[in-house]
Amino acid sequence: MTQNIYDDDTFFAGYSQLPRSVHGLAGAPEWPVLRAMLPDLAGRRALDLGCGFGWFCRFAAEQGAASVLGVDVSGKMLERARRETADPRIAYERADLECFAPAAGRFDLAYSSLAFHYIADLAGLFGRVHAALKPGGALVCSVEHPIMTAPARQGWLTDADGRAAWPVNGYLDEGERVSDWLAPGVVKRHRTVATYLDLLLGAGFTLARLVEWAPSPEQVAAEPGWAKERERPFFLLLSLRRG
Repeated sequence: MTQNIYDDDTFFAGYSQLPRSVHGLAGAPEWPVLRAMLPDLAGRRALDLGCGFGWFCRFAAEQGAASVLGVDVSGKMLERARRETADPRIAYERADLECFAPAAGRFDLAYSSLAFHYIADLAGLFGRVHAALKPGGALVCSVEHPIMTAPARQGWLTDADGRAAWPVNGYLDEGERVSDWLAPGVVKRHRTVATYLDLLLGAGFTLARLVEWAPSPEQVAAEPGWAKERERPFFLLLSLRRG
């Protein structure tokens, strides 16, 4: 079973204060690039894996989706999602993505933001998501970039010139990484970029686009505190298709 850290009171309180929790998709700096990867949603059936507060579910409905199903393991996240959602086209389901099996051939789009790096059996999930998509359907997703997840201790170092540096060690040693992010003992799974691609291609997807995301110079100009985030990619964004 996936660690349900989002129902931990300390973690949930901290997560609720993040810009992406307060401002939704507009508060996620990678959103403009991720949005550009999406297909036309009008009349489509969409699935949001790790839907959190339901921001993408509501966006998809606003874009004309015929139906949207948001799935999350966290009862606290879904409680807020349901409270902030009035559109009857949107439904929420509490489920562990380690074993969640959506209906075969039902969806035109599967979407996931920053959830897959928590999953142990990612090959199994990708296989079930592929089966759930109609021919020509799309998977658009983001994960923490493997450069982010590789170190045993995530955190900036300062080199001899005083420049911020991100440590990259253990990159090829895949598996659990435990960090104290918002609460002690948060468990994520580190995988290389190659492994993510191998798992997706092995499930039958074809790759449409891959972006190693970091804030753009224009974003840094608007938010100078993000400058050091350009020292390494922050997220891995992927767009794939079911043939």
